[in-house]
Amino acid sequence: MGAVDSIFRLDGKIALVTGASSGLGRHFALLLARAGAAVAIAARRADKLHDLARELEALGARAQAVDLDVTDAASVVAAFDRLCGTLGCPDVIVNNAGVTVTKPLLQQTEADWDSVIDTNLKGGWLVAQEGARRMVAAGKTGCLVNVASILGERVAGGVAPYAISKAGVVQATRAQALELARHGIRANALLPGYIVTDLNRDFLESAAGDKLRARIPTRKFGQLHDLDGPLLLLASDAGRHMSGAAIAVDGGHLTSSL
Repeated sequence: MGAVDSIFRLDGKIALVTGASSGLGRHFALLLARAGAAVAIAARRADKLHDLARELEALGARAQAVDLDVTDAASVVAAFDRLCGTLGCPDVIVNNAGVTVTKPLLQQTEADWDSVIDTNLKGGWLVAQEGARRMVAAGKTGCLVNVASILGERVAGGVAPYAISKAGVVQATRAQALELARHGIRANALLPGYIVTDLNRDFLESAAGDKLRARIPTRKFGQLHDLDGPLLLLASDAGRHMSGAAIAVDGGHLTSSL
């Protein structure tokens, strides 16, 4: 592998991916393993991760499945205790766990709000904070990659708590970047646009999806592999002078009118 490629490698690094049981999280875990990292994969139920762990090991990576409820501070601490005692303290944390509730604003309930904000914003904060504490205690430098959304910088109907939470993730990333720089820890946000996954494929291929695609300057939805370069940039030494950035991967969607 040439010098240009090697700067994106993660050999000898340990990565943690939250929300790894499906979609973006699963894809990110496989990508980081292919880049040479040992990968801890986390979800509320680790038994949902056994197949993925085997796939990671088949790629030659060390892998560990971890029970983690990001909304529960005690669960976050316990997950890091287990991880740091076995696979090792992470160098790279991909804060990917997230949920949404799709309803008109006037129909959103307090429970809807709590579910989305607790997972996307509070949960991401707890994982980033505890992860940074462990890095500092271990004398490690490292990086946080917080998965936000283009809805952190624009709005869409029916997902108000989600958009609000993702805007908070972007600002939390900037706060982390400012205060953790002295410890050699970088924090950046990845803002996917509409990316095709098994969960949204039917909608994106529907008539309503066609209308949405027409608002994207490239007239294309993203594919999971479109996130590979940006994620590796933020996670590797290729992005060593980047902190506090919010990188949109959206086919130019943010440049279009609301």
